[in-house]
Amino acid sequence: QVQLVESGGGLAQAGGSLRLSCAASGRAFSTYAMGWFRQAPGKDRESVAAISWSGAITYYADSVKGRFTISRGNAMNTMYLQMDSLKPEDTAVYYCAATYTGAAVAPRQESTYTSWGQGTQVTVSS
Repeated sequence: QVQLVESGGGLAQAGGSLRLSCAASGRAFSTYAMGWFRQAPGKDRESVAAISWSGAITYYADSVKGRFTISRGNAMNTMYLQMDSLKPEDTAVYYCAATYTGAAVAPRQESTYTSWGQGTQVTVSS
């Protein structure tokens, strides 16, 4: 397994931008598919975006498509989530997750992931 630490959360105004980072430690980061999830108060955790081990395949939830960009730098063991055109409904705790996979996939199911970060708060004011 890998250990994951998120950073980059904070307060932004509607229409603004934030960039989240997820630093991974452990073995063979480049063989792990990665994902971002979020949980707003009173709601279930939901998938936001995912990326395959090579970065060639990505997935975005409809609610963030065209506004968020997921990427990864395997040499730096880091994954990113660039969030633009932020909306108040993007307010949530954001989690990064990892799962080992031998296939080129970008999983969206929460149950697929075996390693999780502690979460970082994103608050968007109107």
